[in-house]
Amino acid sequence: MKVRQSLRIGNASGYWGDDLGAFRRQLSGGRLDFLTEVTMSVLQKQRARDPDLGYAVDFLELMRESLPLLEANDTKVITNTGGLNPLGCAEKVAEIAAELKLKIRIAAVDGDNLMDRLDELLHKGISLTNLDTREDFSQIRDRVQSANAYLGSHSIARALEEGAEVVVAGRVIDAGMAVAPPLFEFGWESGDWNRLASALVAGHILECGAQASGGNLTDWDEVPSFLEMGYPIVEMCSDGSFHVTKPEGSGGLVNRKTVTEDRYRTTGLRDRGSARLLHPRCDR
Repeated sequence: MKVRQSLRIGNASGYWGDDLGAFRRQLSGGRLDFLTEVTMSVLQKQRARDPDLGYAVDFLELMRESLPLLEANDTKVITNTGGLNPLGCAEKVAEIAAELKLKIRIAAVDGDNLMDRLDELLHKGISLTNLDTREDFSQIRDRVQSANAYLGSHSIARALEEGAEVVVAGRVIDAGMAVAPPLFEFGWESGDWNRLASALVAGHILECGAQASGGNLTDWDEVPSFLEMGYPIVEMCSDGSFHVTKPEGSGGLVNRKTVTEDRYRTTGLRDRGSARLLHPRCDR
């Protein structure tokens, strides 16, 4: 089987409550292989009221509106909107797909929620001491509302390998949602650090939504329009280089300044003057 040389990954949200119209604009703005949705938020109180909840409910409306377009475009979705209940969220997406008479393979990535294992971990000698204050965990044990461990990109890549077209995760690293597609598509190895690091930077650029496409630009007067903002799209090449763009005709701006300002604020990286991140074109 011939390994593809490039793939296009878009993001449609930087947080819960972000522009809901961005999801459809991304799908309508040209070919996308993967679309990520980053909306993880504090959901414990919601689930305490209703054990069947604990996920971002607005994602379901996006799915109802967009599943036919996703199927038509052959675009896969990766999201951490599952929050504290990824299986429950995935089951609701499956119900919507069935109502629309669509055959969509849906996976739930679980295992990050450690709330029920805290005492077990403490018994095993994992202290959970506060890294900043050195306060013992016992001082706050009775006030803990949620406890999650970040999962990485390999769990998502595994779901894609199993044939999932919609992957609903809980607490996974935001940038990992962009690292998983090249792991899956290009067959990168776990120790291929240079290419994985490049994908991680791409993921950081994508994860904050319109911050990378003009919404965070200090020189705001250079942005032609802030209406119908185009959210970032990364064209990732198999060698690890990538190109940042946005849907044609959308608002916002993508250039060297918008991308590097976003990198400063989300990763703390300094601009080393490498244009390679902005202007490669994969050999197809």
